[in-house]
Amino acid sequence: MHEAAPTVGAVIILNINMDSHSLYIVSTPIGNLKDITIRALDTLKEVDFVICEDTRVTSFLLTHYEIKKSLISLNAQNENSKIEYILERLNNGENAALVTDAGTPGISDPGVRLISAAIKSDITVVPIPGVTALITGLTISGLPTDSFLFEGFLPQKKGRQKLLKEIADIDKTVILYESTYRIEKLLNELNEYMPARLVVVCRELTKKFEDVWRGLPAELLEQLKDKTTKGEFVVIIAPRDWEQR
Repeated sequence: MHEAAPTVGAVIILNINMDSHSLYIVSTPIGNLKDITIRALDTLKEVDFVICEDTRVTSFLLTHYEIKKSLISLNAQNENSKIEYILERLNNGENAALVTDAGTPGISDPGVRLISAAIKSDITVVPIPGVTALITGLTISGLPTDSFLFEGFLPQKKGRQKLLKEIADIDKTVILYESTYRIEKLLNELNEYMPARLVVVCRELTKKFEDVWRGLPAELLEQLKDKTTKGEFVVIIAPRDWEQR
């Protein structure tokens, strides 16, 4: 589906009309700090406070752009206890930006429950779009983009093998996230369940040491054998029978 292009003569709004009682969902860079949008920076400057996953990571970003804001940490461990406090401040007329350590909030990151709670509380939720690792990886994979399935991080134990078997039967591009600690395990599993599927592995996208490997699972295991595998990975799996098309 193509995004609609601006019509000729359309007015492009550059200023932010910051309303109170609003939660702004702000995408931040996944590595390269230059990937942040002007609108995201303007929003971060104007909100009353910023909700983030890790205050150290967000402080680095804000300091780089000379933005000073009060930060509230929201993560998987404290989500239940922080949501009520955040909603109270929003209901009292303040506005806030929700960010994650990297990319778009709510995509395999904390924040979904806050967004849902804000909607139920009649708080305006405003998207400030930007980069996300799954789309960044997909666009350079060379695999079909018209239909794809995003599964995020696979379960570490229960249900993992069942999901891998289901993915092996899917005739569309599949995108996974994986950590540095389990990338070798995942490739071994892909070699077991779908050895003939083309796989694209992206590491540290947009960063100085960005790497992209393409091949069958067994080939990728060989390619990565002596490579540094630190960082976060995006793994894109070709549709079933893609190699024969």
